[in-house]
Amino acid sequence: PPIDGNHSKVIRFLEGFSWKDVPVEPYKQDSEGYKGIERRELAGKRGESTKFHVRYFEIRPGGHSTLEKHRHEHVVIPLRGVGEAQAGCYIWKVGFGDVVYVSPSDAHQFRCPPEATEPFGFLCIVNAERDKPVAADGLGVCHICE
Repeated sequence: PPIDGNHSKVIRFLEGFSWKDVPVEPYKQDSEGYKGIERRELAGKRGESTKFHVRYFEIRPGGHSTLEKHRHEHVVIPLRGVGEAQAGCYIWKVGFGDVVYVSPSDAHQFRCPPEATEPFGFLCIVNAERDKPVAADGLGVCHICE
């Protein structure tokens, strides 16, 4: 069956961290403050009736998402490479299988270190209905957590 529509389906994983018939999309259409990041919409925007969306993001070495905050929460699960997850005034080094929970209104950003040998790729599970992110100011001195 096709991957579009509100029916049971399997979206096949392919080599190179891509999925069959799922196009690469720009990270954001109307924002600045990010570098070297792209996304794939896996579930929630193809006619499903889910209360959540599942997306895959990939950040090239030296790249980062926007430093932003919003009222909705989300969960990030790294699948590829290593990266940094900043939430509030904490920065964690994260890798395959870790689970990052970003609480409502916490300023956050995801980064791939410039010295990384491969992109930092992660699943992001987020509410289907959500508020628009706003840019966050610099957070000052942060605590680096292992």
